[in-house]
Order: sequence, then structure tokens, then C-alpha cells
Amino acid sequence: MVTAGLSLSPGLPRSDGNSWSLSLQVYPGLMVTAGLSLSLQGYPGLMVTAGLSLSPGLPRSDGNSWSLSLSLSLQLVSLSLQVYPGLMVTAGLIHYVLNLLHITVHIRDVCVFLAPVFSGLTSISTFLLTRELWNQGAGLLAACFIAIVPGYISRSVAGSFDNEGIAIFALQFTYYLWVKSVKTGSVFWAIGCCLSYFYMVSAWGGYVFIINLIPLHVFVLLLMQRYSRRVYIAYSTFYIVGLVLSMQIPFVGFQPIRTSEHMAAAGVFALLQAYAFLQYLKDRLTRQEFQTLFFLGVSLAAGAVFLTVIYLTYTGHIAPWSGRFYSLWDTGYAKIHIPIIASVSEHQPTTWVSFFFDLHILVCTFPAGLWFCIKNINDERVFVALYAISAVYFAGVMVRLMLTLTPVVCMLSAIAFSSVFEHYLGDDMKRESPPIEDSSDEDDKRNSGNLYDKAGKVRKHVSEQEKTEEGLGPNIKSIVTMLMLMLLMMFAVHCTWVTSNAYSSPSVVLASYNNDGSRNILDDFREAYYWLRQNTEEQARVMSWWDYGYQIAGMANRTTLVDNNTWNNSHIALVGKAMSSNESAAYEIMRSLDVDYVLIIFGGVIGYSGDDINKFLWMVRIAEGEHPKEIRESDYFTPQGEFRVDKAGSPILLNCLMYKMSYYRFGEMQLDFRTPPGFDRTRNTEIGNKDIKLKHLEEAFTSEHWLVRIYKVKKEENRDPLVHSPRSSSSRQKYTSKKVQDPPRFSNGEL
Repeated sequence: MVTAGLSLSPGLPRSDGNSWSLSLQVYPGLMVTAGLSLSLQGYPGLMVTAGLSLSPGLPRSDGNSWSLSLSLSLQLVSLSLQVYPGLMVTAGLIHYVLNLLHITVHIRDVCVFLAPVFSGLTSISTFLLTRELWNQGAGLLAACFIAIVPGYISRSVAGSFDNEGIAIFALQFTYYLWVKSVKTGSVFWAIGCCLSYFYMVSAWGGYVFIINLIPLHVFVLLLMQRYSRRVYIAYSTFYIVGLVLSMQIPFVGFQPIRTSEHMAAAGVFALLQAYAFLQYLKDRLTRQEFQTLFFLGVSLAAGAVFLTVIYLTYTGHIAPWSGRFYSLWDTGYAKIHIPIIASVSEHQPTTWVSFFFDLHILVCTFPAGLWFCIKNINDERVFVALYAISAVYFAGVMVRLMLTLTPVVCMLSAIAFSSVFEHYLGDDMKRESPPIEDSSDEDDKRNSGNLYDKAGKVRKHVSEQEKTEEGLGPNIKSIVTMLMLMLLMMFAVHCTWVTSNAYSSPSVVLASYNNDGSRNILDDFREAYYWLRQNTEEQARVMSWWDYGYQIAGMANRTTLVDNNTWNNSHIALVGKAMSSNESAAYEIMRSLDVDYVLIIFGGVIGYSGDDINKFLWMVRIAEGEHPKEIRESDYFTPQGEFRVDKAGSPILLNCLMYKMSYYRFGEMQLDFRTPPGFDRTRNTEIGNKDIKLKHLEEAFTSEHWLVRIYKVKKEENRDPLVHSPRSSSSRQKYTSKKVQDPPRFSNGEL
């Protein structure tokens, strides 16, 4: 046998001007092994794959020979530059600490229970934040709400190992520490806020929400003339220390000083310094001098900042808004320019049903809590009002951001319920409007001459309306209290039902209910992945849409071309091009990618609406973005602009690879005596192409309910088939006989 060692060092030319060189050594041994060492500065954590195959050629000791064929596939991917490390570091740290304490726990168990553990921490941080905003009773209700609300429990169930599982805790805890630092003006709390923000940056890309909401809070406070030393100390410390800490995350790097998403924080920081300087000069200049200096300074500063931003953006030093963030402002941008972002179901606009499904009665009660905060305004309640308004907008644009709306809805609803319960269950003799006076109110009183809003202060008197309400009888109080308790009971029942039916089942196992109420389990996904694991080679490559990449890699242990990371848009577009091309063109693409199997999802038999035919237009749009000359979305529509799979469908659609793989042999199947053969239950129509023949693919596996279909890519023919044709007489004359003839002789027998 042969032992092979590989070393990779600069030599061969690369796109960045450096080069690679490949050296191969072959030694006698007992088995074939491949070792790859990569040494290149600036590319930590590179993933490299190498394949070796042996065939007769090189001499061996037994007289035979081997030839060594090396297939080296390099995909330079730095893991540290593609993922947020917070989730993995958290799980690894918990596993390390538990084993350090001699508590033997498998890392898989840590990952499974990580989200539920952090959901408890989220409840605690929500309690602390709501207590700072209102009172302890409201904080207790807010903690109860967020513990069971479907909008958050969808990301905190056991087995949900995702960034959002820990990020919402970091979000709430950062906001709590920010409010605490604004109330006290303490550098200690500001540093704590920075550390929490650093953890948030390491965990989730939603940290951009924090770095824009906190500057917005400071900016609005300046507009309301609520500037104070507390705000100055809190934000100056947060911005400087938080900026430095966030840049330590490799995936973030220099983005905080080079991208448009972070420029608002820098602008507010500069504005705050200028405002503080003007406040310093105000006590040392006359009124006329101060006004002249103020207008002159503001004009020059605004012009300088504007021109600087324009110049840096034009020269490329400040990157524009990324596609995902730009789509929050222009909802149609992603569909046209970056369809892979719009193709994700979580990036679709939120429906009204989703708000009620995920929040239930809290949708109706949180505006009341927002009104209570605005009515009794202070520095902290300005923050929660801005938090609520911005979260409502973003949740309406993108359904995924319902996760950021849920905590503030729970807090404001808790404030509303707490206020109602205090009013109807409290002591009639001792009733005051806001329950507590916090430090920011006391500071506002000392600086009342600088405040714009005087109506939000704690009132010492009781209005005539409150005196009238104090005279309500016990029956009215009991009725209102019972109604509130009934609403809370309905909310708890709804949360339990949604959690049980919508968020407790794994995504790879589908469940349906029969007419008699019995449950029917559809286990086609695991069936297909098990077949891949048991019946394909370990080195087999599977081509599928990116939605199933993680599942194939994790459950089938097979290599996929694209996965849910979606960092390589051109690679995904190439897969989309193969799916939307005809079989011959797709075969050339698959051979160039060394594809062995193709996996698709088909729901026409059971009526599953999330199959690949319903996702097909997104494949076309993504492929068109990279290959506009070969793929055009309009070719897959009818002349009337319809996307149809029946006989009226586009000929290009009826002949593409995805259509053929989905409906292969489906035209022979009659699902119901009321429908013709080849009736698609998902599209509710009879397919247009029933006589499908495959030339370069062969069906390898179809699951029980036809939900998952796997096709094997045929190998290329070694040579073209021979064509047998009869030999003509003219062709015979072109060849001379190789038979050795006798030498010519003369008539007398001599040469």
C-alpha cells in the first residue's frame, strides 16, 4: 500500500497575488492516508479537503505497479470570519465548568438544554429591566409573560441550539445595564453595559439594534433638553469601551468604524461632546455671545460631518448599508437585488395573524402600557418608548424580528396589567400616580430649569377624575379584576397550546391529524437521511437546495454543496442554475461539481406546501442574479404571467431538471378516484408532463410518502458508442494486405 503526505505552501498563483505550491511524497506502508498542512498568515481556521485514488502505475515490491491520482479541492473558509463565536464559546465553557466540577455531561446535552437555561436568565433580566422602568410588581408580571409567550419560546425550546437562544438574554441584560447607568450616572454600570454588549456582539448579528437604539435614545434626550451628566457619562463610556470590545470579535472586525450601520452611534457621540462643550461655555459667556457661537459652531460642525461622510463613502472607506439591513428600509430591495435574502421565510413581512399567534392578548394591552410610560415620562421611559416603536416597525417588515418585539411587548403589557391591578386592588387611602420615584426623577427636579417636559413629573395631588374613580364600589372592582384574570388565563392556555402544537415538534418530523383526531407521523426526512447514510459512499456529494444542507451533513453525514450558512452566494446560484436548466445542461454542471446524488423535496402526494416546486422561483431568481444570460425568470411563466405546472405551463419549466425530478413516475399515480393520474395536491392541478424520461439521472430512493426523492447521477461514458456500418468495396481498395508475398521471379526462374 501507500502512505501519502501533503504539504501546501506558497507557490502556485492565487487571486490575491500570493501563491500555492503542492508537494507529494509517497512511501511504502500499510494503508493510504492523506495529511494536509496549511501555513499562511492571515487565514486562520482554513478548511481544506483532499482526495486520493490509487490505480495501477507506480512500481511496487511485488512486481505490480500503482499510479497515484490526486484530487485536491480547496475551499478556503475561515470559520472565525463566518460565524459569531458566542454560542459555541458559551456551550464549550459550560461543558468545561461542569466537567471541572466532576459533573459528567456530554456536550450534546449542553447544547440541547442551553436555550431553556438562558430563557430563565432572560426572564430574570426582563424582571430587572421592568422594575427599573416601573415597579417590582410589573417586573414580576413581565418575567411571567416572557417565560411562556410563543414569540420567544419558539427560540428557547430544548434542542434549539441557535444564536437567538442566548442573544435575547444579552439584549435584555444590556438594556437593563444601560438604563441603570443612565439613572445613576455610574461608570461601573456603564462598563457592565459594555461587557454585556460585547457578549451580545459575539452572539448575534442583531447587536446592530443595540448600537442604533441607544444612540437614538441619547439623541432624543438631547432634543427634549433632558441632557445631564448622567447621560454624558453613560454614553461616552458605553461608546468608547463598547466600540473597542466589539472590534475584538473576528467576524465583526473593523465594521464598527467602516460600515453605515454604525455611523449613527459615532455621530451621536460627536454631537454629545459638542453639546457638553456648549453647556460648559454657556456658564462663561453672555447670552448673545453664546447664541452666535452656537449657531456658528453647529453650522460648521454639521457641514464638516456631512462632507466627511460623503467623502469617506465615495472613497469606499465607509461601506454602505448591507443588503439585509437596507431591506428593512426598502422592503422591495432584497427581492430585486439580493433574492437569496428575500428567499428566506423568516425575512418575509409579518402577517397580522402572526402577531396574534405569537403574542395573543399582549398585542392589545401593550399600547396601554406605552401610554402609561409616556404619561409619566422620564429618561428611562423615553428609552422604552423608542424601543417599542422601533421594534414594532421592524417586526412588521421582517417576521424574524418578532423576536425583538416580544420582550418589550411583555414589559409594556406587564406595566398595563400592573397599573390596572394597583388601581382596583390597592389601598384607596394611599394611592399615588407613579409608584416609585427613581434617581433620574430626583435629578430632573434639581435641574428642572433645563427640562423641556414638566408634565411627566410625579404629581403630589390627586386629580378630580382620580377622586371620582376612588369611589367605585367593590362590585365594579371585582368585575374588572375577574376580567383581567380571565384574559391572563386565556393567554396561558393559548401559550400552552401553541408551544405544544407548533414549537415542540422537530422540523424533520412532520405530524398531521386524521378526521378522528388521531395523530399521523410523517418520518420521511429521517428515512431518507438514514438511507443516504447506509447506502452511499462516505465521500459521496449530495446536491440539494441550501435549506437541507445542515440536516444532510448532520443526520446523513454526507457532503453537501450548499448549506444554511448561505455565505457563498455564487455557489448557491450555481445549484439554482442546475435545478432550473434542462437535464443535459444540468448534467454538465453536476459533473463539474462532482455531484453523486441529488436530493429534492416533493409534496404533491401529501399536500406539503414547503416543497421545492414552491421554492423553485427563488432558485431561478438567485441563479438569474449570477447568470443572467442563461437563466431568466420570465421564461418560466406563461404568456399571461402565471406560474403553472399543468399543460398550460411554460415549456422551459416543464423540461427543467427540478420539474422532471419532482414529477418522475408521478403521472402513473392516481391518488384518488375523484382525480386523474398525476394530480398534484399541493398545486391542486394535473401536471402537464406525465411522460418524463431521465437520461443522465436514475431514481435511487423515494420515501414512503414521496416527500423526499433522491436521484443518482450517472457516470460519464468512457468512450462514444461504436457505430457498425457495412464495409464498402471502395474502402477495401484503400488497404493493402499485410501478407508477405513471394518475391517476383523471371521466366527462367531467376530473380
